Amino acid sequence: MPSYLTPGVYVEEVQSGARPIEGVGTAVAAFVGFAETGPFHRPTLVTSWDQYVSAFGTFTPDTYLTLAVHGYFSNGGGAAYIVRIGGPAEDAPQGSAPAAAPPVALGGFLVSARPGAGDGLSIEVADPEGENPPEDRFRLLVRQGGKVAETYDTSVRKNVKGYLVTQARQSKLVEVTEQPGAAQTRPENQSLSLSPAAPAAGGTVRSGPSEYVGDASARTGIAALEAIDEITMIAVPDLMSAHRRGDIDDEGVRAVQLAVIAHCEQMGDRVAVLDTPPGMNAQRVRAWRNDDAGYDSRYATVYYPWLKVLDPATGQQTLIPPSGHVAGVWARSDGERGVHKAPANEVIRGALDLELRLSKGEQDLLNPIGVNCVRAFPGRGIRIWGARTLSSDPAWRYLNVRRLFNYLEESILLGTQWVVFEPNDDRLWSSIRRNVTAFLTEEWRRGALFGRTAEEAFYVKCDRDNNPQESIDLGQVVCEIGVAPVKPAEFVIFRLAQFSDSTSLVDE
Repeated sequence: MPSYLTPGVYVEEVQSGARPIEGVGTAVAAFVGFAETGPFHRPTLVTSWDQYVSAFGTFTPDTYLTLAVHGYFSNGGGAAYIVRIGGPAEDAPQGSAPAAAPPVALGGFLVSARPGAGDGLSIEVADPEGENPPEDRFRLLVRQGGKVAETYDTSVRKNVKGYLVTQARQSKLVEVTEQPGAAQTRPENQSLSLSPAAPAAGGTVRSGPSEYVGDASARTGIAALEAIDEITMIAVPDLMSAHRRGDIDDEGVRAVQLAVIAHCEQMGDRVAVLDTPPGMNAQRVRAWRNDDAGYDSRYATVYYPWLKVLDPATGQQTLIPPSGHVAGVWARSDGERGVHKAPANEVIRGALDLELRLSKGEQDLLNPIGVNCVRAFPGRGIRIWGARTLSSDPAWRYLNVRRLFNYLEESILLGTQWVVFEPNDDRLWSSIRRNVTAFLTEEWRRGALFGRTAEEAFYVKCDRDNNPQESIDLGQVVCEIGVAPVKPAEFVIFRLAQFSDSTSLVDE
């Protein structure tokens, strides 16, 4: 309270009890891939196509990033962070470690050269010595300059003395780590180079999975996006260009996509937009989804098939993965209808044709397993015809439900920061209830929540029942919120039947 010492009239500004919660943005994309110019491994914000060209150049042969970003802006995207990979991390923030040579995938492991190990490194997988060795055993030869420098008799089983990761700790030349989310199986006999390759035309290099995954402390790759809170969707279109060039095999693709999914799950406020490998028919995509990839996440989606677009560099049609265009459609749908509306039954601008025109029967194979199809309809253009996540949990089956919860959680989180260190009493609980209720009521009026009344659509509980003295003593405020999200009308059914007018005349 101010002190009044002199007689007079005083005017005071008082804080209103209402502190409205403002909705956060829902349409900020992040792209990871190869570009013609620009900083390596530094997330750079661009808000228009012209800004992208100014920072990262024009279309680069045999890469997809620029075409994907062009499709993003063409379809309604408004802001995007670009992470250029395929080069040194010297442009990363000061204090970060330099990028090492990219590791290579070996079954369920990643093998990389240790810092200062020198050039000319390679590894060879060979059969172990002895007759009838166990299936999990093999010999790992580390060569430098063509000569064998180290030899390890090792196993893929964790609970044995010769486990590969444990054995490799003795090495002065190579380092072996477990590949995230991959099964550790005995690799085939093969030879792999660990030395970094020289840059190819267009500024790209032959990069392994670690170039995409990156390092959080060095702010490289996908991990560099951890420091940017406003991102809501992530696409890695050039994962497929590396796959087509042979730089990354199927296991490498899976490792990177699992890393993107893990990043989105860890952050909890963004969704991965994944692509299928090229050249697959519907049956092969079904097998890839169920057997090869096997992803199960409420924070990821996958789209199929690839799009045919115009390549301005050649003036010819070219195939590209759909993730960039899809992210733009998400942004457009959010702006026109809201994040609660499923971003489907929407035209993909700039798509001239599809790699494969799917039939209804082929989509019947894919929709139930979470593969969102892109379909061409006569007179209606090329449209996204699916809105599912890759989750096996029916509660998180639909993409708009996942993104709506991301939006609500982030909005409430940022809009209630004022609560921290406030006196933990009934007045605080009442203020929280009032502010959250006002925010959710507005979302219900916009059609984001299901119910004839606000009471049916949500509830907010923050009182003595869920804030007992024990919680107060721990400095905790607990606010329980329940919402009923709207779900898309995925299957629209009209029941038609014949009937005859059996009305009879009654004699009067």
